[in-house]
Amino acid sequence: MIKDRYDLVVVGAGPAGSSTAKTAAKAGFDVLLIEKRQEIGDPVRCAEGAGKKGIKRHVKPDPRWISAEVKGSRIFAPDGTKLEISEERSGAEVGYVLERKIFDRVLAEQAADAGAEVMVKTPATGLITKNGQVVGIRGRSLGEAVEIKAGLVVGADGVESLVGRWAGINTTLAPSEIETCAQFLLKGVRNDDHSEFYLSNRLAPGGYAWVFPKGDGMANVGIGVLGSRSEGGMPIELLSRFVNDKFPSAKVVEVIVGGVPVCGPIERTIADGLMLVGDAARQSDPLTGGGILNALDVGVIAGEVAAGSLEEGDVSREALGEYEKRWREKIGVSLERSLVVKERLVQLSDEDLNTLAHSIKDRNISKMGLFGMVSLLFKTNPKLLWSFRKLFKSKG
Repeated sequence: MIKDRYDLVVVGAGPAGSSTAKTAAKAGFDVLLIEKRQEIGDPVRCAEGAGKKGIKRHVKPDPRWISAEVKGSRIFAPDGTKLEISEERSGAEVGYVLERKIFDRVLAEQAADAGAEVMVKTPATGLITKNGQVVGIRGRSLGEAVEIKAGLVVGADGVESLVGRWAGINTTLAPSEIETCAQFLLKGVRNDDHSEFYLSNRLAPGGYAWVFPKGDGMANVGIGVLGSRSEGGMPIELLSRFVNDKFPSAKVVEVIVGGVPVCGPIERTIADGLMLVGDAARQSDPLTGGGILNALDVGVIAGEVAAGSLEEGDVSREALGEYEKRWREKIGVSLERSLVVKERLVQLSDEDLNTLAHSIKDRNISKMGLFGMVSLLFKTNPKLLWSFRKLFKSKG
């Protein structure tokens, strides 16, 4: 069922992988998209929130995979002080709450419609190299060992990214660079039209808790904890306490656990004959952990660069530098700013967080946006947030 050779092999059928495969296939190249799991999109790995404009850049909205639409976000300080932001200014994780089990399959179907071959239950087990260049992959497909030659390989294999490691790219994560997460799909939660974020070192050390409505009394309720801040207990334990306190009568329908990189992008995302995309390249937002829209955007860039490099017959690291340049121009500054904010926020005590919330709770911040709010917080609390000054140097 799998041929011996393709122009492009993409490892991992999440949003980044499917976006890459679709773009290269539309350009006329022979593309194979492989997924180690037997079902694309399952298990779910995130809270499933994504901004509407970003989604519409890549796929026409479909009620099949839109669980709910939200009008904005609410951020709660440890003492319950509430800050509210409109949908338009809430960031890339607020707008639609997706049904990822369907959404990810639709993206893979689009890649297939563009001409890519899609194979599940096909994990990569290693790379084939020649004279230091990646020229294919080793794997297993439906239980059988396979070797597949490729003009170019793209690693879209998520936070664990073995593909990058096999290619000599440092993808290791220190405990302080990863959020370990747990999430319940709850039934019996009062429907609302806002996503909620809860900041508290007692509740979620170094991270936050979230409630994303999914309609019909359902909600994704989860917690992310910085890997170096596990003093309060395991994420699943912390989440159980939060749910018992906030939604005592709700019923757990589904449980998921996982990890999200919050380190900012790695130093290098290319090698001879290989590119990394999405979480494999640490392209998720270091502050929120969100990465769906970045994955889709960067996948298009990777697919376009792959097509150009294959057309020219040059997939060297130097040629693939175009990918590195373009994706960093697209999202690099945003990721760097988010990393600065994240690294300072995780150092703040609950008392500090309460102080920040109190300082702007009576201001009209609904249309301000995340970094507008950060700017206001810096102006009202310069001593507490002195490390943020680098974000505003260009503004004097």
